[in-house]
Amino acid sequence: MTRTRGLLITAAIPVLLLGACARPGTAADAGAPAAGEPITESATADPDSVALRVEYRGGFVPPQYLLGRLPVVTVYADGRVITDGPVPLIAPGPALPNLQVQQITPERVRKLTADAVAAGVKTGTDFGSPGVADIPSTRITVATGYGTETAEAIALNEAQADDPALTSAQKTARAKLKKFVEQLTALDDATEPYRPAEVAALARAYVATGDGLEGKPVDWPGPALPGDALDKDLDIRCVSVTGAEKDKVWAAAEKANQQTPWVSGGKQWSVLFRPLLPDESGCESLRSAG
Repeated sequence: MTRTRGLLITAAIPVLLLGACARPGTAADAGAPAAGEPITESATADPDSVALRVEYRGGFVPPQYLLGRLPVVTVYADGRVITDGPVPLIAPGPALPNLQVQQITPERVRKLTADAVAAGVKTGTDFGSPGVADIPSTRITVATGYGTETAEAIALNEAQADDPALTSAQKTARAKLKKFVEQLTALDDATEPYRPAEVAALARAYVATGDGLEGKPVDWPGPALPGDALDKDLDIRCVSVTGAEKDKVWAAAEKANQQTPWVSGGKQWSVLFRPLLPDESGCESLRSAG
């Protein structure tokens, strides 16, 4: 049996939606698309630029998971789609997430971004606040030819259809957005494991759970833990690794689980492994997560 992390769910072809002159509908371009429709052509796109991303924010989860949480799905300018895939339903779970990557066409990237805007991914769209607590919000970001649009809906999957805290317009907007996210996360192209160029390790002092599931301590094969402070208030620290050092850490993590004690500097550490995505670099890129 498997479960999906979160609440679910390479050729460089320049397609990102960055090239734009006047805003749609201005006199500068009589043939411009209608307001709200993304401009979808550019000859200067960075293949690692994010065209579309769905991620969870907030919620009542341990702070290290807030900082290390992976996006549900990211669509890049060159057509790579990286998703957080299913993992075995065992306790403790694997140390590494099951990231998957697939390749879609430039035409499909353009259609997905246009579909996102049509589904309400526009900065300022009102999705209301349902009467539920401690549930993450779903944030969708889409790059268009005239800027980045972001929409965020609290408890998109959990709110009841008849929630009295929501207006009729908000319920309609949420239903449209939810349908789009479900379609996006159900992309069925062939996938393969994603192997990152860099991995971040979020470290805290190890505390035994007392449930009998703790594994045998393992010598840490990377740079000394715990690393630099990622969140001083929560005492979560981070190191990142690349190249041959990353390969050693990855190989060791493949044999470990989420409760494995890692030994570095004569102390034991709990480590959350966070593969960095193509648009991310170093621990600093995780600082704004949550």
